[in-house]
Amino acid sequence: MTPTQIAALIAAGAFVLLVVLLAIPLIKLGRTLDEATTAIRKAHENSDPLFTGANSTITHVNTQLERVDGITANAKTISGNVSALSSLFTATLGGPLVKTAAFSYGVSKALRARRKRKQEPAGRHFRRKGKGGRK
Repeated sequence: MTPTQIAALIAAGAFVLLVVLLAIPLIKLGRTLDEATTAIRKAHENSDPLFTGANSTITHVNTQLERVDGITANAKTISGNVSALSSLFTATLGGPLVKTAAFSYGVSKALRARRKRKQEPAGRHFRRKGKGGRK
């Protein structure tokens, strides 16, 4: 064998060694991809019941929201009715009620002043201290 053939034989051996060393990671990568494919397939099979359950839950929530919508509409109507009723009460009974309260206050103040004058000693005159009086 000539030195050129020996060098070619060594180069061929090195090339075979390189191919073997690169084939091992490629085989491991292929197994990893197979496992990933299997995991994705299982996840896809198990996701159908999950999506079905989520769909029924969302349908139930929508039903409850429609009920809440009705309740809030009724509450809005009731609050409007209460507001109208309080305005009506204020308009019809507010003025006369204030006048009656003012009248009763004036009567009670006059009665107190009269009782106070009756309790003063007879025959004795004194000046009342009030508005516009002399000091």
